[in-house]
Amino acid sequence: MTTEKQTNGLTYAQAGVDIDAGNAMVDQIKPLVRSTRRPGADAEIGGFGGLFDLRAAGFKDPILVAANDGVGTKVKIAIDTGLHDTIGIDLVAMCVNDIIVQGAEPLFFLDYFATGKLSPEVGVHIVRGIAEGCLQAGCALIGGETAEMPGLYAKGDYDLAGFAVGAAERGTLLPGDVRVGDVLIGLPSSGVHSNGFSLVRRIVEQSGLAWDAPAPFAQGRSLAQALLEPTRIYVKALLEVLKGGDGINALCHITGGGFPDNIPRVLPDGVGVRLDLDAIAVPPVFGWLARAGGVAEAEMLRTFNCGVGMIVVAAADRAEAVMERLRKAGEAPVRIGETVAHAGGERVGTVGRLAL
Repeated sequence: MTTEKQTNGLTYAQAGVDIDAGNAMVDQIKPLVRSTRRPGADAEIGGFGGLFDLRAAGFKDPILVAANDGVGTKVKIAIDTGLHDTIGIDLVAMCVNDIIVQGAEPLFFLDYFATGKLSPEVGVHIVRGIAEGCLQAGCALIGGETAEMPGLYAKGDYDLAGFAVGAAERGTLLPGDVRVGDVLIGLPSSGVHSNGFSLVRRIVEQSGLAWDAPAPFAQGRSLAQALLEPTRIYVKALLEVLKGGDGINALCHITGGGFPDNIPRVLPDGVGVRLDLDAIAVPPVFGWLARAGGVAEAEMLRTFNCGVGMIVVAAADRAEAVMERLRKAGEAPVRIGETVAHAGGERVGTVGRLAL
């Protein structure tokens, strides 16, 4: 029996998916992945799943904590400008900062990179940022997925999703016993982080500025470079502070929804917050966004971090000791408010005004 060779059949590559390009990218990123190894994770990527050994990481009776996130439409600025090196840091930050606020140590990370047409060069730049974020967080990059999907994404477009898992010993998870009179301590952000970029992009469009124009709020940088400043990763400093003593009752990552939506997530019934807006050192980027977009203060507070990327809720009698431990860990803590009795209405009240 003989078979005729098909001469006019389509291939996967002709349909827009280049398996060879994907394999080439995997080979290029292996050293980046290898650089993130830590106790508990030492396998190569390329298998069907990533492995992690909790016992080798030093845990005895752990509770696992998982988080996933993306970077929102901030990724569109990276796409439009070809500046792909730091967006991966944002991806890791948005996940691991949500792990540490529960008192857990981020252990490993996986990414999902979806695009219309795979450019291994772009992919490597993105994964380089992811590896850098993992190094900053002390977690291992143990796997990921690259999906080439022509027809679903336009050529050059891509999106990212991240998945992180951490652990804490049983009985140590946060939030703890938050009560009236606790002190709110703000930790500085690096800028806009990775929230509110649909509004940021609309303001930039309205301003008429090009991405390569000088940033009105950051000397020596283009507008795109300044807005792509990556999200701060607070993990190592907070782990050091948590292990260094008691007094922390809760941690709060200020992301989408700003202060009014995120702070109540760590408050028990009957407890609210009074924020002192005068105490917040607002970075210049937020003043520019408010002025250029005509954005009201209340809208700024519920959209952006306004200069505070993380809040530490400390017991009143331990607040100074906690602040000292934060300073020793390299942070610049500022007292920005306190918890108060709440009987109804808004959970997050304010005094003073943002210096926009």
